Amino acid sequence: MPTILIFGASRGLGLAFANVARAQGHKVHAMVRSSQAAEALNAIGVDVLLGDALDKEAVSHACALAGKDSWVVSTLGSFRSPEPVDYEGNRHLIDGMEEAGLKRLLLVTSLGCGDSWQHLPERARAAFGHEVRLKSLAESWLQTSALTWTILRPAGLQDGEPTGQARLSQGQETHGLVRRHDVAIQGLSLLADSTAAGQIYAISDPGLQRG
Repeated sequence: MPTILIFGASRGLGLAFANVARAQGHKVHAMVRSSQAAEALNAIGVDVLLGDALDKEAVSHACALAGKDSWVVSTLGSFRSPEPVDYEGNRHLIDGMEEAGLKRLLLVTSLGCGDSWQHLPERARAAFGHEVRLKSLAESWLQTSALTWTILRPAGLQDGEPTGQARLSQGQETHGLVRRHDVAIQGLSLLADSTAAGQIYAISDPGLQRG
């Protein structure tokens, strides 16, 4: 069972990936900035390296430590933060993986990225369009890399127990909500699926309604 290396595991979606991967029996590594987050991850059996995704050397070190056969998940994001980790952090990761000989990456971005920008409502563009555009740059950097990649674009993220009803789609307008744990479950399945290589998916849960 491959080791999973996660970037963005300190909270939210990345933490959900760490929990699901550990529950499935994977050995999990993560790089986080916060010692408090490191303690919480250690408690569930994650091997943690303290470091910043904007530090290219730290990212390269984490990739080298994980080993060439590891699978990598990135949920890096900078919503309402001045730090451009959506693009620069992911670019460092992609480059670091290439240098270390790692191949398999699941990049988790969001609806509205790339060719789905046309479907992002004006209100959403005003609220977090800047971050979506940075994530789109990361997608482009990845698509021109030598990695075996899959891109996953979730709908609005929601805490709570997984419903098991989240659905993947390609090439169609997607909106709505999805539970973080459902994204993690589906995302790890995509990593294991050779037919998902080089593919872009949206994920949403038709059973969840915005309040």
